[in-house]
Amino acid sequence: MSRPVFIDHLTLLVRDYEASRRFYRAALEPWGSREVDYGDSTAFGPEGSEDLGLTPGEPAAPVHVAFAAPDRATVERFHAAALEAGGRDNGAPGLRPRYHAGYYAAYVLDPDGNNVEAVHHARPD
Repeated sequence: MSRPVFIDHLTLLVRDYEASRRFYRAALEPWGSREVDYGDSTAFGPEGSEDLGLTPGEPAAPVHVAFAAPDRATVERFHAAALEAGGRDNGAPGLRPRYHAGYYAAYVLDPDGNNVEAVHHARPD
């Protein structure tokens, strides 16, 4: 079942711009995400979309951002790629039934300590 999109895009302030670019380039690759470089900032998303922006700066506080995955395999590829890119494990891929029976997610902390999640919502028919 497809869910409507509510948030159009999000921009994060990041301390180490190049480290964050490397992290998100790898972590979002399972979606086929591409990077658009604006010189003083960058954005990531599938072709025709710029869903996540990065701008150098001092983050006020860590945030939690979740990316919708089309299947469990994408959640697993995200987790592996994000760890390989220097992220810190904050929850291995698995079911999170406290949210709902089909909530399958993984969590990784990015270079600034933001909690980055990949989630697949498998709803019963």
